[in-house]
Amino acid sequence: MEILDIVDEEGKPTGETVDREQAHREGVLHRTSHVWIARNKNGRIQLLLQKRSMQKDSFPGCYDISSAGHIPAGDDYVQSALRELKEELGVTVKEEDLINCGQVQKQVDTEFGGVPYHDRQISCVFLLWLDQEEEEFNLQEEEVDSVRWMDYAQCRGMVAADTLPNCIIMEELNMLEGHFA
Repeated sequence: MEILDIVDEEGKPTGETVDREQAHREGVLHRTSHVWIARNKNGRIQLLLQKRSMQKDSFPGCYDISSAGHIPAGDDYVQSALRELKEELGVTVKEEDLINCGQVQKQVDTEFGGVPYHDRQISCVFLLWLDQEEEEFNLQEEEVDSVRWMDYAQCRGMVAADTLPNCIIMEELNMLEGHFA
């Protein structure tokens, strides 16, 4: 059972906790960390997309952020981001390698397997520059089906047109763009 901090509208813990299942059942505001891995390949910015495992309880088989995860109670955004990178992709980096792009609030109301799903999260979005081939990542099979590099412009277009099965929000893609110089 994952225990999460309940947070206020600014992402600050209130001192109360909730288990992940209850947070998604009742729409309780909690925190996540999101790490977008990017590289410059032949003058074009590419993002590493993670294809979620079909065993995931939400958005199975959808393309997602390179690495993301809920922040356990008592942890912080950076600590969680570094842990998720290691667990999901086998990537070890230092705190100073992460570029903080800011926070975003996400709200999703849907259903998975006949169960209502109400996700209210405040995410700290990070960018990590890492030029590594897809086969060099060590994927956590329970979480990640595969990874693929995609040109930023193509990703942005497909997410906007909803032609790629994904759970990516445009606001995060917009946040990254200012760090591509």
